[in-house]
Amino acid sequence: MKDQRRRLALLFAAMLMIMIGYGIFIPVMPFYLGSLGANGRDLGLLMATFAVTQLVCAPIWGQLSDRIGRRPVLLIGLAGAVVTQVIYGLSSHLWMFFLARALAGALTSATFPTALAYIGDITSPEKRSGAMGLVTAAMYSGMMLGPGLGGWLARYGLTVPFFGAAAMSAVVLGFVAFALPESLEQEQRRPTAWRAQPLPLGDIRAALAGPLGLLLVLTFLVSFGMSHFWAMFGLYAMRRYNYGTDEVSAVMSAIGVGSALVQGMLTGRVSARWGESRVTQWALLMSTLGFLLMLAARDFVSVLITTCLFVMASSLLNPVLSAQVSKRAENGQGAAMGINNSFQSLGLVAGPIWAGMVLDVNVMLPYLSGSLVMAIGVLATVIGPRARQTVSPGPDPRTLELGR
Repeated sequence: MKDQRRRLALLFAAMLMIMIGYGIFIPVMPFYLGSLGANGRDLGLLMATFAVTQLVCAPIWGQLSDRIGRRPVLLIGLAGAVVTQVIYGLSSHLWMFFLARALAGALTSATFPTALAYIGDITSPEKRSGAMGLVTAAMYSGMMLGPGLGGWLARYGLTVPFFGAAAMSAVVLGFVAFALPESLEQEQRRPTAWRAQPLPLGDIRAALAGPLGLLLVLTFLVSFGMSHFWAMFGLYAMRRYNYGTDEVSAVMSAIGVGSALVQGMLTGRVSARWGESRVTQWALLMSTLGFLLMLAARDFVSVLITTCLFVMASSLLNPVLSAQVSKRAENGQGAAMGINNSFQSLGLVAGPIWAGMVLDVNVMLPYLSGSLVMAIGVLATVIGPRARQTVSPGPDPRTLELGR
């Protein structure tokens, strides 16, 4: 048990550093792009660039971790974080930021599906939601604490946050390299799993037609809807409230603490008491209402309260969805998590682009659109299970690789 806690702590630190590097981008780029005369669409494209390469590469890393083990793939992702943060700091033109963003998505996408597969290796099914909630809490904490740190360091120059993130990632890389053991024993590895397919379309189609289908659709909807908030909050706050980096950083740091507490302390408890399906449904409903509440905010205090309530509700979604995918993927968890991450990345590609385009039309539209997407998710949780009970097709042999 003590060894398991130590491993989870190292995975927490690894994901925290990866997502700090992602989040540190948020308060800096709206103001940087604004100085260049860029608009919401440009910001959306920049945010989506990361997700495009993540979408392509995540399944490769998931398959590779099934073949060579989890630890080497995690180390590649952390090393990629160090390298790309340095490139950010050295960039002097917008195209260089796009290049670094693409490289960051390609390399750091090795971490999240592999970390979830690692947890699947070392935890029992009944404790998996709580453990995945802890690591997903690190992801959300990094996404939120990153902007706070970025806003503070940006006072000393717009490149300083990136070099700071590179240094912190290098420290975590050292700890993982020397202290995290391998979780996948040699006899459990799948030498035939490696197919060098960036997007295993056959597996994706089989997964959609099988027991993972509804979960993958929900993963996409959640990712698409939530990206309306993550990608656009800085620009939204600047245009609607005339906020600067200090205000954006303060809000995002506060909600980072709230989401970390929810995921680290409540995910396992509420999943055990009410079940992951019901938690998913209620979190989607509260997220739908949360977007609308954020639009009603008028001053800094109400902005802080409504965004905290929204994020604390929505932060339950990823860990409970990931846990359900893991439980149904009895074999090849790395591949299943890689496909799950692909659907998440697809939402992160389409979401920021759409949100940036509609923000240029009206500053309110990204949040209205996000609310609608979450409402569709609620509807899917009601209709999807009933449809599966009505129509139960025979299993595709390929779905057996991804769980029953």
